[in-house]
Amino acid sequence: MISVKELKNPHVVRRDLLASLVVFLVALPLCVGIAVASGVPAELGLVTGIVGGIVVGLLPGSKLQVSGPAAGLTVLVYEAVTEFGLATLGPIVLAAGLLQVVMGFARFGRWFRAISVSVVQGMLAGIGLVIVLGQLYAMADTAQPDTALAKLAGLPGLAAEIVTDTEAMTAFGLGAGTVAVLLIWPKLPARVRIVPAPLAAVGLATAVAALAGLRPMVADVNGLLHAIDLPGAAEFGNLANVAVIGTVLAFALIASAESLFSAAAIDRMHDGPRTNYDKELVAQGVGNTICGALGALPMTAVIVRSAANVQAGATTALSRVAHGVWLLLFAALLPAAIGVIPLASLAGILVHAGCKLVPWKEFGPLWREHRGEAVLLAVTALAIVVTNLFEGVVLGLLLAVVKSAWETSHVQLSTRELTGGRVVVTLTGNATFLRLPRILEQLEKLPQDQPIELDLTGLRHLDHACRVALENWARRHNHAEIEPVTIRR
Repeated sequence: MISVKELKNPHVVRRDLLASLVVFLVALPLCVGIAVASGVPAELGLVTGIVGGIVVGLLPGSKLQVSGPAAGLTVLVYEAVTEFGLATLGPIVLAAGLLQVVMGFARFGRWFRAISVSVVQGMLAGIGLVIVLGQLYAMADTAQPDTALAKLAGLPGLAAEIVTDTEAMTAFGLGAGTVAVLLIWPKLPARVRIVPAPLAAVGLATAVAALAGLRPMVADVNGLLHAIDLPGAAEFGNLANVAVIGTVLAFALIASAESLFSAAAIDRMHDGPRTNYDKELVAQGVGNTICGALGALPMTAVIVRSAANVQAGATTALSRVAHGVWLLLFAALLPAAIGVIPLASLAGILVHAGCKLVPWKEFGPLWREHRGEAVLLAVTALAIVVTNLFEGVVLGLLLAVVKSAWETSHVQLSTRELTGGRVVVTLTGNATFLRLPRILEQLEKLPQDQPIELDLTGLRHLDHACRVALENWARRHNHAEIEPVTIRR
């Protein structure tokens, strides 16, 4: 929230308003590009950016992170719009927002910090790969196949079309040029980098297309009010569909996780007040509830915009609120400007954003130091590509739980022979069903013609499955003429 004391300081106001302009210039092409990639009117991306700036910006939680449509939800939104229709998107987003509000008031925010980082990285990597596969087709102004595997299989045909079709080659050149500008821009002098890279890339591609007389595909723009379609009772009735409920849960959980992980990252970038996770979750929920009521895209806190906000020197929430005001003014006064941007250029921005979601540099060190975590990341990402976002994330979470259970169920078995031939078998650690095969294999190698004592006093945990299995082994192990195995607990 913005305090009156902060607004009375002209230095703070001037600095934050300048920062808001930077964030606005970063957010503008991303809002439009994400909307187009999600299969919805371009204006709806701006609506979400406006709500994320003005509404969420005024709510408590995090002062400096900026909310809006996120590349991380592009795949899920596209699937939802394709399967249920654009009219049902609003109720889905609204229901997800209300769920976020409930989770925030129930103090669930802090529990999102317990999600395996490898699963989150795998989720983002999988999303990034799906975005890249889809937007490569959009860069060539070509229709994309329905599934990620079909997109992957169709890449040779796409390459052939780009080489043989002049229009496809022209569009792909604009998209590739956009990616090249995004890669080169950070290496240019500081005075040039005052203009944000996404805006520069889109501006240059648009200028080249206009000056060269090219006619690439552009977004169909009808104005902000025309794009807003308030959902009706029939659309809300679709929430009774089990598949729609699953999508609502996916929206709420993934948007919440992405927002709160973004908050953790932004908190490391500044020395100001830390984020209150529960309040931030409520703020995100309120924003999504309003976006859903307007039929717009879902929102999350976005690391790219948030980092730009911090790096531009913002210290209060004024910058993120003002960036929403600039988006509103642009959408109201200059909507036609969106209609001249080549879709191939917007696709190039999404290809670049998708590549940045994949942790290429981190995977090697992770594989060398924590191989299990690297496998978890890779499996989650590939599962998302092969199946879908929701199923891939669920599989990743299940694997993380199994991995954690396996690693914490360490158990050691040692034997020593006492005078008189008695064998003492000692178990220490955590004995769970996951370790039963190894435990029983070692116990069954013990001699059956000697007295055996099974010492369990060193176990920190003994689950029911292990206890029953050990008791059964003790009853049947020794020969009838040898005294039964004794168990000491």
